[in-house]
Amino acid sequence: MFKVTPNPPNTGPVPYDASFDLDPKKMKVAADRALKIYLNPEATKAQIPPRRPGTIFTIDAAVDDEALLVEVYESLSTACKIVNDLVELEEGPRRHTLLVLHRSLLMGEAAANRVLDNHKPL
Repeated sequence: MFKVTPNPPNTGPVPYDASFDLDPKKMKVAADRALKIYLNPEATKAQIPPRRPGTIFTIDAAVDDEALLVEVYESLSTACKIVNDLVELEEGPRRHTLLVLHRSLLMGEAAANRVLDNHKPL
């Protein structure tokens, strides 16, 4: 079979573009500026502001431990029921993965339940 286009095609020389002329001094200045902005090697720990946690999902510090444990238990229980429903719809490797997730949620639920059983209110 005859191939019309040569391999590789003859395109001729690449035209010179003056915008790609890279001056080493300008490149060093740009690299130093980028390093200073992104890595800031001269910064000490005191200069870097401490990370503040997000405030969208915060839990009031006044909430007692028992209420938090009940919330954990309910969340794990709900997730366990959802995964259990999904297991019934799947077959093969995905089903096995969901069963492992279901077992992990059950273990977490059992642990939270045990903590609630052992909890003695003040």
